[in-house]
Amino acid sequence: MNKVFLGIGGNIGDKHKNFIHVLNLIELKLGKIIQKSSVYETPPWGFQSNDVFWNQVVVVGTILEAEELLWHIHEVEEEFGRKRGNERYSSREMDIDILYFNDEFMESKDLIIPHPRIHERRFVLVPLVELAPDMKHPLRRLTSIEMLENCLDESVIKKVDLQ
Repeated sequence: MNKVFLGIGGNIGDKHKNFIHVLNLIELKLGKIIQKSSVYETPPWGFQSNDVFWNQVVVVGTILEAEELLWHIHEVEEEFGRKRGNERYSSREMDIDILYFNDEFMESKDLIIPHPRIHERRFVLVPLVELAPDMKHPLRRLTSIEMLENCLDESVIKKVDLQ
C-alpha cells in the first residue's frame, strides 16, 4: 500500500459542496483517506483573484502507482471542469496536487515528486504541519515544521469553521 499526501484546493463555486464531493471522489477513484487536515482559507498564490481559496491536505492509502494516480487525479479534476492548458495558476473549482508519494523521489515529463514547491507555500505547509509535523522531506531533509519556519510566503492562513 502506498501512502500519498495530496493537497486539494479550490476558489470558485460552492467550496463546501466541492470539498465534500472531492473527498468522496478521492475515496472512490484513488484510495482510502487515512487522515485529513482542517480546511484553511488562503489567498491566491502566484496570481490575482478576488476569490479566496480553501485548501486541505489529505493522506491516502492507495494501490495505485504514481503515474496511474496522476491519471486518476486528472479524471477527478475534470469532473470539476478543469481543463489543462498553458496557464500555470488560475481560479478553479478543484485542484489536486501530489505532495508526497511514500518517501520517494521521482521526476518525469508529467510528474515531480515530492512536489517541487511544498517549501514555498504556506497553504500547503500549515495543513501538512497539522498532519505530519515531524515528517522529513526526502530531498530537503527538513521536517514540515522546519519548512514552515523557513517559508518566505507571508500569506494569512485561516482555519475554516465547517460547522
